[in-house]
Amino acid sequence: MNRELVINVTPTEISIALCEDKVLVELNKEQCQTGFAVGDIYLGRVRKIMPGLNAAFVNIGHEKDAFIHYLDLGNQFSSLQKVVDSRQPGKRGIKVETMKLEPNIEKSGKLASYLQVGQTVMVQIAKEAISTKGPRLTADISLAGRNVVLVPFTSKIFISQKIRSNETKKRLRQIAANVLPKNFGVIIRTAAAEAHDADIEHDIRSLLERWDKAVGNIRKNQAPALLMSEMSRANTIIRDSLNSTFSQITVDDEAMYREIKNYIKVIDPQLEKIVKLYRGSVPVFDNFDISKQIKSLFAKYVSLKRGAYLIIEHTEAMNVIDVNSGNRTKAEENQEQTAMDVNLAAAKEIARQLRLRDLGGIVIIDFIDLHKAQNRQALYAEMTKLMATDKAKHTILPLTKFGLMQITRQRVRPVAVQDVTDVCPTCNGTGRIEPTILLDRKIENQIQFLTEDRGVKYIRLRVSPYVASYLCHGVLSQRRRWMAKYKVWINVVSDQSLGMVDVKYLDRNGASLI
Repeated sequence: MNRELVINVTPTEISIALCEDKVLVELNKEQCQTGFAVGDIYLGRVRKIMPGLNAAFVNIGHEKDAFIHYLDLGNQFSSLQKVVDSRQPGKRGIKVETMKLEPNIEKSGKLASYLQVGQTVMVQIAKEAISTKGPRLTADISLAGRNVVLVPFTSKIFISQKIRSNETKKRLRQIAANVLPKNFGVIIRTAAAEAHDADIEHDIRSLLERWDKAVGNIRKNQAPALLMSEMSRANTIIRDSLNSTFSQITVDDEAMYREIKNYIKVIDPQLEKIVKLYRGSVPVFDNFDISKQIKSLFAKYVSLKRGAYLIIEHTEAMNVIDVNSGNRTKAEENQEQTAMDVNLAAAKEIARQLRLRDLGGIVIIDFIDLHKAQNRQALYAEMTKLMATDKAKHTILPLTKFGLMQITRQRVRPVAVQDVTDVCPTCNGTGRIEPTILLDRKIENQIQFLTEDRGVKYIRLRVSPYVASYLCHGVLSQRRRWMAKYKVWINVVSDQSLGMVDVKYLDRNGASLI
């Protein structure tokens, strides 16, 4: 399998596309400078106790109070709170490695016994704010690295179940035990099996330094405050997924390019050469045919081969996917086999759509009815196999007698489709756009203003492919006429993500002129 990571950086957001054999399988959008990402550690202040829910609302600086349940406190919450309290102004502070751990909290206890209104707590974001809900928090803090996950307030060493070799387990356990101080444990990840001993040791030490820095920031800040930020989404994907199957990482921003290259140089120097800086005039997503895939794949209707298609509906309670065979059933004699073929093709696309749209919660799939039990079992086995590569926690149930498959999938971020189905920027939701026949006049007026009033000598026009074709058509094209008339160099660039009448006026560096 050939995997590529394509990263598009704009002033407002970073879009990260993961492709497998040129096919888009994951799309992540990260808002610049918004914070509150999964893994971030905050110093919060308890705003409200909810005895009926056995939970509390905590102010961490987000517009909506974050939510923490009693079960999210973690067994060693008392020890964590002892460290937080010792770091308040005027107190000496205690270290985790030298302290005596407090007894585990009761499994069926009450949150009000451990938290009070106004109390300062150290928490970590477990789930980002989704829709009208604020972030979900946990006090069972962990720090993820490439090879290990550091877990304070425990001395246990856990090893990934995917590592089967007893010899490898023994080696990894010994490495961790030699480096870890008292009262610190780790979860050894699958990637550690192929890592060098020195890399694992360095990973543990760097995570210990991050923990010390986060705890040290308690004294410097007043709640609510960010104590430690998780790395960027791009580096997180690289940290969790980077292996020999990656052939290329392409970035269109020089600063992000240097950041990623330096990070890979630390974790896997041999793969540093696969990081490429994109300098083309065509948008990077257009160059890799990602823009077209986004527009076709995030629609309500998703086409399959030979006329079959999916209908994906989002409701407040669940996501519903309907599988339709289209016109195939009319042309085929063996209805059972036809239904099986369509269902297998649909299962492959559905597994991809769940990752691509990051659908979470309850997912109900209405497959085409299968009468044979062995076919229903085969479809269930195939779906389980296809979902095995999905890193999100999920549970798949066999088909019901009505032909429905139920899937629950962990959701830690808003559904990706929400980010690509905003109000139309061209018509602003009115359903009407400016007369297209007047578009060239509108562009010319802006060119005249930029050249005569501001003295601009270079303009990069970014327009839809249709408008670009019109402006550059013929020997004496509209573009050439404007260049001769206004004594300016005009570079017309087609951008598939723009609407019909959308126009961007940029300078040589890609900065907006208007």
